[in-house]
Amino acid sequence: MNCHPERSRRTGFRVPTCRDVRPHSRRISLSQFQLTALTILTLFLPVRISAVTAAQSHSANLDAHPVGALVSIIIEFGEQYLGAQLYDAKITVLQVVRGKKAWNIVEQAGPSNPAPKPRFDYILARVRFEFLARTLPAPDSYNLNETQFIASDPNGREFATPILAAYPRPRLNDALKPGDSLEGWLVFLVPQKVSQPLMVFREDVGQVSHRGGGTWFELYARSGSTTSANH
Repeated sequence: MNCHPERSRRTGFRVPTCRDVRPHSRRISLSQFQLTALTILTLFLPVRISAVTAAQSHSANLDAHPVGALVSIIIEFGEQYLGAQLYDAKITVLQVVRGKKAWNIVEQAGPSNPAPKPRFDYILARVRFEFLARTLPAPDSYNLNETQFIASDPNGREFATPILAAYPRPRLNDALKPGDSLEGWLVFLVPQKVSQPLMVFREDVGQVSHRGGGTWFELYARSGSTTSANH
């Protein structure tokens, strides 16, 4: 409490007047506290975000399936609250070809196809995709195409898919009814320094619902593996 005389407007005499300055002091203190907290948050928040991002990207490598593995996933049509229709899909990476052999296949598919960029390799993956109904009736069909598959590095950083004048055949591009399967080539372009590239599949057709961050596959042969992965 701070008291000091002030002149009265009615009498002209000075009378003691008291003003409480403590709330003002509290406001200053709170403002300083907020500033300090904001400074600390600004310093540590980027570190926290980077740590979460690294953990999420690193998990992609841990969850990737090897060449030759039969991987089962669920594809959901419609919305759950409206009564979704569930289907099974089975994906297998049958073969991986990289480097000069991959470029030979791309060149044979079309002479006007571009050579790989400097310090990049073509990678070809031969994939089998099976589409199965869980219940009957099963009225939906699945439009499979190459854009649903993307190559990345072991940390999940994705690479642009090359655009070719002509693609190796058979292509992985067709409408599948329940019970159908399709086998075909996928073409990727990956930096040569990435020795253990990955591939992610994300279902993305019409009103098909997305489920999580996709399904990951290895685009290389593990040490001592007998599966096909040619360089």
